[in-house]
Amino acid sequence: EVVVVAPEVTMHIKPSKNFVMKMYSVPYTQEEMEKDFKAFFQVSFQEGSFFERFFKVFEGMKRISALEVSSCKQLLQNKELIRYLEESKF
Repeated sequence: EVVVVAPEVTMHIKPSKNFVMKMYSVPYTQEEMEKDFKAFFQVSFQEGSFFERFFKVFEGMKRISALEVSSCKQLLQNKELIRYLEESKF
């Protein structure tokens, strides 16, 4: 049995009949995540000085990293899912 653990808000991982999907909630929406990723990619290709682009990209990376960190925190605080994973020797 293949078990995939993923946040409810994700860009790439979708349920499949080929594996068991265990999802957990996160404190942001699909729209918020997509907005941050789109903004990051748009800024990455804007014109401007190296330092302007560098700081814009850096700020975008900080926002995306904050989403990922909050996702990890939510996973670790999900006692029910952690218990399931421990009991199934995940």
